[in-house]
Formats: sequence, structure tokens, C-alpha cells
Amino acid sequence: MKASSASVRPDCPRIATDLPGPRARAVIERDSKVLSPSYTRSYPLVAERGEGAVIEDVDGNRFLDFNAGIAVASTGHCHPRVVEAIRRQSARLIHMSGTDFYYENMVTLAERLAALAPGAGPHRVYFGNSGTEAIEAALKLARYHTRREKFIGFFGGFHGRTMGALSLTASKAVQRRGFGPLVPGVFHVPYPTNEKAAGESIAAIERLFRTTAPPEEVAAIVIEPVQGEGGYLIPPKAFFDELQPLARKHGILLVADEVQCGNGRTGKMWASEHFGFVPDILATAKGIASGLPLGATIARAEIMDWKPGAHASTFGGNPVAVAAALVTLDLLESELIENAAHVGAYIISRMRDWPRRFGSVSEVRGLGLMIGIEMESAEARDRVVWQAFQKGVLVLGAGERTVRLSPPLVLTREQAECGISILEECVSQA
Repeated sequence: MKASSASVRPDCPRIATDLPGPRARAVIERDSKVLSPSYTRSYPLVAERGEGAVIEDVDGNRFLDFNAGIAVASTGHCHPRVVEAIRRQSARLIHMSGTDFYYENMVTLAERLAALAPGAGPHRVYFGNSGTEAIEAALKLARYHTRREKFIGFFGGFHGRTMGALSLTASKAVQRRGFGPLVPGVFHVPYPTNEKAAGESIAAIERLFRTTAPPEEVAAIVIEPVQGEGGYLIPPKAFFDELQPLARKHGILLVADEVQCGNGRTGKMWASEHFGFVPDILATAKGIASGLPLGATIARAEIMDWKPGAHASTFGGNPVAVAAALVTLDLLESELIENAAHVGAYIISRMRDWPRRFGSVSEVRGLGLMIGIEMESAEARDRVVWQAFQKGVLVLGAGERTVRLSPPLVLTREQAECGISILEECVSQA
């Protein structure tokens, strides 16, 4: 039996077939024969087109996208200004490799990102193609600049799947299983989720200094200012108040992984801004170019001191991706960061009493449009994710039992109301 539709409005879900529908089933069958089995698919969505916060599948079913293509489609799907920028640039110059030659829009984007970076400048920018590449560049740069080899990360952290980034990742065992030995010299401590835990995290770092990671050998501490895949966890400001002087005391660099939490997602350009956190190096990607592959590593100029040939990327800073990123920044600064803050606050206000009303919900937390619904069990979380899909709202899990909401930053209050009403029904049945 096909799922019921909550609304006939074009900006809300409309489910016309059983899910998956017949065309979707055919595509999934073909996919199973040729695509890597390492891909994770939470439910059988076969997307065909998107507009704003709405995705339509190959069978004509319409969904509200509350995950923005994994926090990537920051300006929404196929924003007309982004599409036009891509069209214009692709008709003029698609590729020339900015690591070997020059083109102006790459310089312009670097100037803008350098000006937006937390803390006093000057800053320099390295471009890659993804979040994991941005982290790899940050790790290599930290080692190059400090001439130290060790790193400290946090349990629950996700930094990517290439070997260096994977060595920092400590989210799920399946992501690391079978790939050892990983990069040596990487240590992990608990991620701080409240003031008591903040003190414990600092104590754990100091214990590493006394035992297995002498501070003079630590190149950098790498942290997500708001932890993403680990469960959309928000640390207390007090943690950063202690972390920053501790790192400075020992000459250890601080790296902010803002791949998921940056680019306006939390209602500020960088999540670091919520905590007064000024990293030495900031890695970002995902929402930076509205869906085109681009990553950036931004560092204080005196830290980005490596020599020509030390690190490069053939496609990083591709002219078309850069054109999309420049328009994305325009939209973020002019309207979307503010919209993320306002609509996110509305969503949280709508869900604030869910822990009291629904036994399956233990906590609701979030900043801007980066919101986590902590369920009482992983099974309850998975039921909500599946039921929401059946009713036309696309969400994903995070951490051990969290439903994560990361919709496009163009989400309207009306769409938020529509989606939250559907999620409320799912939660009440979990």
C-alpha cells in the first residue's frame, strides 16, 4: 500500500507509489550489480531531480530533503543563481589546474575565504576536492610546519576515509576495520558534551602528554567544533576556553574540522564562532560549493609555509566548482546564514518538549540547521528514519541513536512546519 501524503502543496511531500516504486526498484537492481558494495544506503531513494529543499524520485514521489545531500546542498538543490554560474563558467573554462597555472576566480575565492577565517589574518588557502582531502592537507601541513609527528583526535569524530583522515576518524569500527595499519601516532580522547565532560577531556589530553604522547611531539589537535556523524554533539564553550591555552602552551596547532558544521550550517559562517574558538587551521568542504566537489584548507599565513611541490591537487579549485562557491558565499552572507539561524531556532522550539511527550526521545539539541534528535535506542532511531522516508521526509542517523536534521539552508518556515509535523508522527510511533 502506498504511503499517505501529508499535503498537496508543491513544497511538501507527495508519495504516489509504494516505496521504492517500480522505476526505483529497477535502478536499485542494476546498481547492485555494478556499484561498490562499500556504499551505505539508508533507504531506497533513487533521486531524479531537486529544487530547493525538495527532491523528486524516478517514480514522481516528492520528498522534503532534511539532509541536504549529506549537508552539501547548502543553497538548496539547483539554486538558479548557482546553476547560472556553473553554466557561464563551463562555457568559458572548465579546467586548467590551479596548482600549475593561474586563473582569477580561484584567487578571488581564496581572498574571500581568507577574509572570513576566524581570527586575525593574514591567511592562506589550499584547495582540494572534498572534506577528506581538506583534512589530509591539514595533517600534512601541521607535520610540515611543526616538524612533529603525533595528532590527537576525539572519539566519535569523523574526518574522512583516506588513510590519514581515517586514522583520525573514530566514529564507527566498520570504517576502520580491515585497513590497518593506519597512520601511526594518532591518539583519541572523549569528546566533551557538557562541562563535566569538558574537564574530563582536558584531563585525558594531559594524561596523554604524561604517558604516550609527549606534548613536544604533538603536531595538532583536530576537533569538529560541533561533532557531525558522532551524533550532532555540541560541546560547552568552557572546553575551548581550556583547550586553546593548553595547546598554545605546548606549541600545538589547533585544527577545526568544519567540513559539515561550517558554511552557515549552524547559523554562523563557522561553528567555531559560537565558542570563541580560533583555530590555526580550518578544513571545510560539503556546503562550500552547493554540491560541486570542492574542499578548502585555510591556515594562518605563517603556518602555510610549505614549499612548491610539497602538496598539490590536479582538480582542487576547479574553475566551475569555484564559480559555484563564489555564488554560494554571496547567498550565505546575504540571506542564508540568517535563515538557518531563524528557521533552526523555530524547529528546535517545535521539538523542545518531545523528550517530555515521547518516551522514545531523550534529548533534542542543535545550532541553526544542524539538529539532533537523540532517541532512547538505535532501533527507535532506525524506525524513525524509515518511517520518515515512507512519509516523504529524508533524514539520516548519526552517532549511536541520533536522528540528524541538516536541511538546505533555504528551508522555509512553512516547509519546516510540514517536515516537523511528519517527524512528530514518526517519533510518536517509535
